[in-house]
Amino acid sequence: MRILAMVFAVVALVQPAGSVPAVCRMAAERRQGQANASDRFTAVANRIVDGINSSNYEAITRGFNQAMSAGFPPEKAKTFFDGLKSRFGKVLSLDAPRPMPPDAALFLTHFERGVMDMKVALDDQGRISALGFMKAESGAASSGSEARVNDTRMRFPFKGRWLVMNGGDTRELNAHHDAPNQVFAFDFVGVDLDGKVSAGGGKQLEDYYCFGREVLAPGAGVVTIAIEGVPDNAIGSLNPYSALGNAVFIEHRKGEVSVLAHLKLGSTRVKAGDRVQTGDVIGLCGNSGNSTTPHLHYHLQDSSVIQDGKGIKVYFEKIEAARVGAGVLVERYSPIKGDIVGLF
Repeated sequence: MRILAMVFAVVALVQPAGSVPAVCRMAAERRQGQANASDRFTAVANRIVDGINSSNYEAITRGFNQAMSAGFPPEKAKTFFDGLKSRFGKVLSLDAPRPMPPDAALFLTHFERGVMDMKVALDDQGRISALGFMKAESGAASSGSEARVNDTRMRFPFKGRWLVMNGGDTRELNAHHDAPNQVFAFDFVGVDLDGKVSAGGGKQLEDYYCFGREVLAPGAGVVTIAIEGVPDNAIGSLNPYSALGNAVFIEHRKGEVSVLAHLKLGSTRVKAGDRVQTGDVIGLCGNSGNSTTPHLHYHLQDSSVIQDGKGIKVYFEKIEAARVGAGVLVERYSPIKGDIVGLF
């Protein structure tokens, strides 16, 4: 390689005045083209950041092409960006773009409370044809956090609309925060279109929209534990002697075990040793164990031994997230308390 470089240097030196070798000219043009593309994406990304930080989302949506505007109208954009800011805060800085040929670039985006990859795709007219925020793949840790995250692709363990009663990285957002195996756990409760969790005063189990709803395997794997026979509690009562209630553990891979708890008595459809696929029904939502109202407790840990596990932060693939109202599709999202999420 050193000899080749020297040969090119000699060739360049002996050219007549004003002449540039074709190979050098092509390389220069290619570098200039890359620089122009980088500048184009950076300019768009900076406008997106300014729009997020100022809550001027119209400044972002004005840059959408027709297809993007149709699929992501202003009302959905507001719901999405409000949720993004609530979860991560304002954007502090962008790293240099990483090209994703032929028409996209990836920016490592540093928020006040985390780091995300922002993917921007542009059409031939330089308008935004796709925009997404994903868990950073660059190895950058979230601000102040060295949390392990899931390697297995996870889907939301329900169909329909669910409210996150507990979920997030702080004690204020998550009542499980101080338990090492449940530090990133979620409590989900089903809601109607208005965000209500129950009808009829919520005095009976059947008043709750989630009671008896199907619970799905969030990922493929092998059932390691299936607990059955625990009765559902009356509203307001709980069973501390069998804290998990009826529960299913699924080992997705070594060191990644899902725990789905408080299932309805008699609803468990799997047993230890069964292999399940993503989306298989494993039971129904109930109110067994340490639970006063129907909900699903879900967390991921690194061991099938419940008390020995350490919690793993879960990012779900392609879920819809909202506060109340129409959902916005989000890729690889870890919900927080107050989110309404699901596939609806």
